[in-house]
Amino acid sequence: MEKRHFLQISAVLVGTAFFLRYINGSSENMADADTKFEVTKPEEEWKTILTSEQFQVLRKHGTERAHTSPLDKTYEPGTYVCAGCGQALFTSDTKFDSGTGWPSFFKPIEGAIATTVDRSFFMTRTEVHCSRCGGHLGHVFNDGPRPTGFRYCMNGVSLKFTPA
Repeated sequence: MEKRHFLQISAVLVGTAFFLRYINGSSENMADADTKFEVTKPEEEWKTILTSEQFQVLRKHGTERAHTSPLDKTYEPGTYVCAGCGQALFTSDTKFDSGTGWPSFFKPIEGAIATTVDRSFFMTRTEVHCSRCGGHLGHVFNDGPRPTGFRYCMNGVSLKFTPA
């Protein structure tokens, strides 16, 4: 093999290995095999208790299409809970209309969520999970309203609303 071809192939392999985590996605910490949650179930059991869309979002880190969740425009008093395990995550008094097409909140209930680093689609974001079952809920951004300045942009299918 010529030296030039060897260097070209090497560059392609190194580049592919580097960008693979951005293309396929990577979540640090929560994806560790050693992470233990209060609620754990085999994948087949999750599939029986969740809809296919809920399973894709909560267990496979998917994202629902914007403006498809009725919870985006729900503003009655109540609590938003994890669709996977029922843990209370957000209260209605922390919800606001972000204009993004997903239910958005400026503050979670204390201890209800955990975060990880998400390096998918050529960007780095903070991914939000249910601290009880590890279900993927959405992402948090630092462009929210006062008093926190955060926007917890959640997938509606990962939530259930319980009226007050």
